[in-house]
Parts: sequence; structure tokens; C-alpha cells
Amino acid sequence: MVKALTFGFWFCVALLMLLLVAQPVGHSTRLSLSLLVIAILAVIMLFRLGGVWRHVFLALASIVILQYAYWRTTSTIPPVDDLYSFVPGILLYAAEMFCILMLAISLFVIADPIEQPPAPEIDDADCPTIDVFVPSYNEDREILALTLASAAAMDYPADKFTVYLLDDGGTDAKRLSSDPDTAAKANARAADLMSLCSDLGVVYLTRAENLHAKAGNLNAALWRTTGELVVVFDADHAPERSFLRQTVGHFLTDPKLFLVQTPHFFSNPDPIERNLGTFGKMPSENEMFYGKIQKGLDRWNASFFCGSAAVLRREALEEVGGFSGITITEDCETALELHSRGWNSRYIDKPLISGLQPETLASFIGQRSRWCQGMVQILLLKNPLFKRGLSFPQRVSYLSSALFWFFPFVRAAFLIAPILFVLFNMKIFVASFEDFIAYTVMYIIVAEMVRTYLYGNVRWPWVSELYEYVQSVYLIKAIVSVILKPKSPTFKVTAKGVSQKHDSISELALPYVVIFAVLAITLFVAAYRYNTEPEISSLLLIAGIWNWMNLVIAGAALGVVTERGQDVAGVELPVRASVEVEFGETVLKGAIINASARVGRLVPVEATTRQLRKGEYGRLRLLDPSANMLITSLPVHIGAISGTGDNSIELKFEAEAHHFPIIAELMFRDLSVVRNQRELRRKPKSLIAGSIRFIRWAVTCPLSALSIALSGTPNQPVGERKTKSVSTSPVVATAALRHREIGE
Repeated sequence: MVKALTFGFWFCVALLMLLLVAQPVGHSTRLSLSLLVIAILAVIMLFRLGGVWRHVFLALASIVILQYAYWRTTSTIPPVDDLYSFVPGILLYAAEMFCILMLAISLFVIADPIEQPPAPEIDDADCPTIDVFVPSYNEDREILALTLASAAAMDYPADKFTVYLLDDGGTDAKRLSSDPDTAAKANARAADLMSLCSDLGVVYLTRAENLHAKAGNLNAALWRTTGELVVVFDADHAPERSFLRQTVGHFLTDPKLFLVQTPHFFSNPDPIERNLGTFGKMPSENEMFYGKIQKGLDRWNASFFCGSAAVLRREALEEVGGFSGITITEDCETALELHSRGWNSRYIDKPLISGLQPETLASFIGQRSRWCQGMVQILLLKNPLFKRGLSFPQRVSYLSSALFWFFPFVRAAFLIAPILFVLFNMKIFVASFEDFIAYTVMYIIVAEMVRTYLYGNVRWPWVSELYEYVQSVYLIKAIVSVILKPKSPTFKVTAKGVSQKHDSISELALPYVVIFAVLAITLFVAAYRYNTEPEISSLLLIAGIWNWMNLVIAGAALGVVTERGQDVAGVELPVRASVEVEFGETVLKGAIINASARVGRLVPVEATTRQLRKGEYGRLRLLDPSANMLITSLPVHIGAISGTGDNSIELKFEAEAHHFPIIAELMFRDLSVVRNQRELRRKPKSLIAGSIRFIRWAVTCPLSALSIALSGTPNQPVGERKTKSVSTSPVVATAALRHREIGE
């Protein structure tokens, strides 16, 4: 009923708005209408009104947006007899209309998000049987040990669930390879992981060949196991102890439920966060998707499988022949197939796992290329518009997720447009300065207000623009390759857990430097022509401002391609765990406030009777009587002692495989501290404050990149581990509304 009312409301609003924007009035009247709308929107934002006011806000904002679209369509396109300007002009117009279409689809998707209730409690006797799959390819043993130990320690009847390591790095084909080096590495890996699994009480599985990548690996295990439910964790996604208790109960309330998906939370920064120094302060990129968009999709029964941190019903998977593997985004493709057969999904907005993001720009771009190519494959090979069995909202939702990945073409158009006018005199945007203020500026303000109203606590101003620009430079080629050969992309593993000692320039930096230089030259030429060609000064002013905004983003991007040194590799989390550490006859009680698989930071609750020394050995014990582990203590030694502040002590863990259950208990028994920190960084930043910060990046990042490039400091990897395979145009603010992360 709610869905029907929402759809009906927006249908009526659309008709009224189309009639309104088509009225023949001048730009002064349009400006007055836009200012009135902005005033009303400001009041709604000021008083943080929700409910029906959310729909009023979006409806009023849509008037200004459609007003701009109507004006662009009827008044600004170059004449067709001037092909030199018309062709690029119509391409720019198409890019803007695509953005407005995506905005409309996005507003439909997230117009009425829902919050699912907690899972009902289940008696142990009624718990369904579960197979926990951890697919692996070439991950580091330490990362695998932490994930497997955490999965094995989940709170659930021990006879009702089994954890499986699905090792695609030790397949029969690799162990029996004719290449001696390949065979030796595969055999050594298989033997090592078999031993690890034995120590942790986990079942080791492999298969004959590496066919169909991750989907093939999951399916090989699916047909060899029997659990009623299947849980999937990526190799670097370690779950909280209560993961099953907070998800499985949902399956008892809906026999047609095939999926319960939870958010992906990451303990390390991505390249943008690390290189710009925003990690822990700014909401992570994925929070817009997991914190807002998935809940909007859930309203339409269209939240989809994101590859990990999810529970699926075996019966549903068997109905479609297992995990789909036609595309390289097997997660979204599988959900599409099941939704089309009448199965339901549910999204729980509570981080219950912690994983790793790619640290380097190269691995980040590689990961996004795979997501991009996979979603374009879905659009070409399994177009949701024509997929039988989907409801209309589901079609729109999947179409939104797939079409989003064409943003690189849109961004390229917006980047090139002012350059074409300034350097080549192509008049691709016909408008007076007064019309520009009445339509374009009002549109940008309203679109940014919509972004702030909907996503302000999970996305800072202009950050979506930066993420899209950084990806677009390389994704255009990836998209073209899929369009030309839809079945050609292959699943490529994403390198994670990589650290480096020194600052360096990324190997992918050259295109960003060239673009920055071209934009800087264009801005200089625009200023020169503005002073020497007064007859077109208004158009040069528009193009110059537009190009300057592009330059600001390109300047900030030079900070992204400047890889910042850091020694941390692997999962590191804030925790609160009461422990005692025994150093000979001295017993020190305190709390571990930060921990990884290698190190924990201890804050003592009382002073010691003797002075401890760096390098001193001891044993750590958890002070939790409910912890049910065979290994009750962990060998440690003192790495460093803080002489100021909290007087904390760095403890380095001397962990063997059989010690990982206690490390997992220490880190993943309760992720409430992690969730609290996520909420603390979800603070909206005003448009003014966000713009100032962005401009500061644009000024300082190029200088910093130049300094590092001239210093010639080498990029020195430390402890490398591998775990797995917009615009500044008049539609600049719209791109921020479209940005989302598709799966992990």
C-alpha cells in the first residue's frame, strides 16, 4: 500500500511540475520562483522535518531541476546549421539530461527508505543449519587466520554450523601444474592452510580447477555441503561474534526470504581517505550506499547481495543453479535472478563485520573497474528493464545501479566542454549571464541542498565529485571494452593489506597531472580572452568559472595520487576488552583499546609495583568469564611504553595459529565501539565549510605532489599482503546525488 501511494504521489507531482515549468515566463520570474523554493527548502532543512515533509522537499526541489532541464532543452542548444558547435553541444546536453534522469531515478529509489527491525531470537533447538563459506585465492595467512577464527567463534549452536575455507589458490590444477614453480607454491599453500584449518576447527575445501572465479568457487562448495542457510565472508571480512544471532532469525519470519545483507565496514582507509588525511573524520565513501541507498532499495524489495557479510537461503540458490557467474559481479547478478523469481531480500543497517579496503590507487582503480564492468555486463546481458518477473520498482532500482556506472562519460563531457569553448571557440552552451544566474546557479544550489538533505551525514560536499573524477580517468576504457565485448571481462583479484614506508607518486599519476596542466592553461587563456574580447565576455565568464571548478577537483586529485606512507597493514580496530597481563610475578590489569592481529594497546587501570621494560615477555588473558576458548592466554612482549598521556603500553602478540581464537575474541566479540565511531564521524559539513576544505586541497595538493616528485623518494612496500581478486558543469551537484558503491 505504501509503495502504491508513493508511486501515485510522484506521478501526480511529475504531471503538475511539467505543466508549471512549461509556462512562458521570463528569467526574472523563474529566478523569483527558485528563490521562493530555496527559502522553503531551507526552512525544512533548518527544522530537520521528515515524514511527509521529505516528499514536499523533493517535490519542490524537482520544480527547479525540471525548470533548468526545460530551459536547457528549449533555449541553450547551438543551432543545427553550425555543426562545429552543435555536435559537441548536443553531446553535452545529452550528458546533462542523463544526469537529471539518474537524479529522478535516485530520488524514486530513496524517497522512502526503511529500517528493518532486529532479528527475532531463536531457540537453539530451532536454529537452522548453516554453512559458512570463506572464499580465498592468494590471501595472506594472517588475514585468513583472523577471519576464520572469528567465524568459528560466532555465537551459534556448535552442531548447527560449519566454517569452510574455500581455497582457490591450491586447486588440483595448480598443485599438478607442469610449471614446477606454480606447483610448488600451490602445494606449499595447500599444506599451510590445511594445517591452519586443523588448528582452528575449520574445514578446508578446494576444487579441481579455477573456473568462473568466485562464483565457481562458491558453487563448488555449495554442491558439497547441506546447510539450510549459507553465509559468505570475504577472506578479509571478519565477523562479530553475534553475526548469526542478528541475521538468521529473519529467515523464520519469511519463507520466501533469500537474502539478509549487512553493511561492509572497513578498518583501514581507501587511497582518497589516506592520502588526504580524512580517515576517521569524514564518512567513508561506502557509507552513502550502505547507510542510505540500500535502505531505499529495501523499500522496493530490491536490496541486493554485495558478495560478503550476507546470509542466503540454500533452497533459493539451488532454484537458480547456484551463484550466477555470467558476469564478474556474481553478487548483484545472483540477487537479480532470485528477485525475478519472486524471492525477497532484506537489508540490516548494522555493521557486523570488519574488512579491508585497497590501500593503493592502482588496486582501488582495479577494484572499481571490476565493479563497473560487471554492472555494465548486467545491463547488456541481463537488462533489468526486460527481465521477466521483476516489479516496476525493482526494474528501476536495478537500472539505477547499472546506469550509474556510466558516470565517466558524463564527467568527461563536463571536463572537456569549457576547454572546447575557451581554446577552440566552440559555442556549445548558448546563454546570457542573466539566464545563467536564473537557471543554472539556482539549479546548482537546489541540487546541493537536496544532496545535503538526503546524504549530508554520510557525504561531505564535493567529495562525490572527487571520487568520480579519480575513477573516470581509467574507467572509460573499461566500459568501452565491455560494450565492445560484453563477455570478455575476467574476475581480477584486488590487492589489499599493503603498506609502504615513504610518500611516493602513484604509477597511475600521469593522466591526472596532464589534465591538471591542461585545465590550468585553459583558465589562463579564459582570463586573457575575457579582457580582450568583451563581446563574448559573459560566455567566457561562465566557461572560466566552470573550468576553474574542474581545476579545483583536478588539484585535489593530485593529493590522491600522492601515496602517503604508513606502516599499518591488516585489520586494526578500536576495542574495549578487559585483560590482565602477567609479567613474571607482576600482574597488570587494564583494557585493550586498540588491536590488530599483531599488536594491542593496553591502558593499565593501576600503576605497577615495578618498572616494565621494552622487550619484556608476558602472557595476556581476557577477563571475560563467558569466553569459551581452549586457548586461555596469549604470549606477548612489550613493544613500546608511552611516557605521557594515557601511559599506554604497546603489546606485540607472539601468536601461532592456535592463538588466533583469543585474538578474534579480543577484536570481534563486540563491534559496538566500531559502530559508535562510525556514528561520531557522521556529522554533516556545511556547503561553505566543505568548499573551503576542498579549495585548500586544490591549492596544497599540487604543491605537495610536486615536492614528493622532485624528492625522488622510492615507493617501498612493507609487509605486502593480497586478499582478493561529476561534475563541475551546471549539473555538478547532481552527480553527488548519484554516487554510490556497488557491492564489495
